[in-house]
Amino acid sequence: MKAIQATQFGDPSVLAVVDLPDPTPGPGQIAIDVTHATVGLIDVLFRRGLFKDVPGMAQPPFVPGLEVAGKVRALGAGVTGLTIGEKVVSMSAGAGTGGYASIYIAPASAVISIERDNIDPILAVAFIPNAAMAHVALTQVAHLSAGETVLVHGALGGFAAAFPGIAKQLGASRVVGTVRASKMEAARKTRLPYDRIVDSADLSSALGDERFDVVIDPVGGVLRSNSFTVMKPGSRLIVAGNASGDWDHQIKSNDLWLGSTTVSGFNAGAYLPTHPQAVRLALEAAVKAAASGLGDMEIDVLPFKEAVKAHERMESRDLAGRIILTPEQ
Repeated sequence: MKAIQATQFGDPSVLAVVDLPDPTPGPGQIAIDVTHATVGLIDVLFRRGLFKDVPGMAQPPFVPGLEVAGKVRALGAGVTGLTIGEKVVSMSAGAGTGGYASIYIAPASAVISIERDNIDPILAVAFIPNAAMAHVALTQVAHLSAGETVLVHGALGGFAAAFPGIAKQLGASRVVGTVRASKMEAARKTRLPYDRIVDSADLSSALGDERFDVVIDPVGGVLRSNSFTVMKPGSRLIVAGNASGDWDHQIKSNDLWLGSTTVSGFNAGAYLPTHPQAVRLALEAAVKAAASGLGDMEIDVLPFKEAVKAHERMESRDLAGRIILTPEQ
């Protein structure tokens, strides 16, 4: 099979297209002929070696990539409910690698069919895995109730973009997003179901007296601290990433007490393996949201040979949507 390997930890130039043996599925696994694979910020962090000392993380050479869309190639022992050739999407599995390849091995529990819903596989892979994770974050961690309001930082980012549709599906009364000033023009053109998107530079000025029940923060840094100025008593801040790159940021615990607020972390790679019962319902909700048009976002598709370019664009932070890689035919 064709695959993109990170030959060592480093800058995007360490990515190379290689030929690898075709893998076969074991018990409870599915082999997928990949048509599309997402490129995410987490792929960049893995490639840089940011988590190289964490037990279980991939070591070079490895194939990056967390989520894929494609067709069922083969079923491992014990797998039922899917047929060869059926269109599917898979969430990440294990250490979150292996997606940048023409064949991907996934646990059956992380795979869902899109055959009957007539969803474009490009949209499916760009939205459904993240939407499933957003569903888990909102239902199991934030405990969102119908009628509550949600604020989403980095509103156009790959993970953040899944939240407005799922929040609306769950009954949120209002969903507002924030972006950097340089992305306000893209925000004005977005088709994502935000009620409003504002400049994140000065939340108090942009939002006035508006306060939120749930804040989703995949950005971090100063913006995380500023979030407390627009949170209601009893509200919940979900720490869902660190796109700012500020790894030293801290929160004052006394601020939580005084504001009667809760801060929780959500890392799908840590949460889902220990809460497998949440995955199937989340995937089903994500497919429904995609079929209903709640995940309509900007998506660029590049061939495997342009993986270096894809990672360079991720690092430049000029994106207002998602990048998808596709194997050359």
